[in-house]
Amino acid sequence: MRKLHHLLEKNRRWAEGLVQKDPEHFHRLVRQQKPHYLWIGCSDSRVPANVIVDLPPGELFVHRNVANVVVHTDLNCLSVIQYAVEVLGVEHIIVCGHYGCGGVLAAIDGREHGLIDNWLRHIKDVYFRHRNVLDFLPDLSERADRLCELSVKQQVANVCHTTVVQNAWKAGRELVVHGWIYRLSDGIIRDLGVSVAAPAALPDIYRVEPDK
Repeated sequence: MRKLHHLLEKNRRWAEGLVQKDPEHFHRLVRQQKPHYLWIGCSDSRVPANVIVDLPPGELFVHRNVANVVVHTDLNCLSVIQYAVEVLGVEHIIVCGHYGCGGVLAAIDGREHGLIDNWLRHIKDVYFRHRNVLDFLPDLSERADRLCELSVKQQVANVCHTTVVQNAWKAGRELVVHGWIYRLSDGIIRDLGVSVAAPAALPDIYRVEPDK
């Protein structure tokens, strides 16, 4: 059995380096976790959340899955949102996709990929809603990039439709949900301009009525 000694050694050097620069670094992390942001991103190894926004450990609460999908039946993702909002008290939820997403490409390439096809159905549903636009784009890569953007916008809506987020708004909490997309080729994040800070921006059918 091959053991990953090189990774353990890298970890040791990393920890020692941080302590040399700031002897109290890990003591502070142990005492408190109080991030202002929840990041919902893709599992892609090229999109490390803390790194691309240059935040240290403890500043960003992170949930990642294939193609940064938020589904109302995914108890893992919903539990993360609830913990972030109700326990940690985050002020911002960021859904961040990325161009060149393998999950999005797999959803539209017409091939079978196994178990993951069930998960990617959620991406296919987004394509189906916007097929009048996507079908007219000239090539697969352009359709995939546009679908990455459209999917982020849909996932922002899905976050806003949760009772966790709407109950926070009902309670008067300042909570904003953002939609971003990251470009692998230049390392830059683009704001898609779909931030939501109140239920008034949602269709009536998805709103939780305030208590009377």
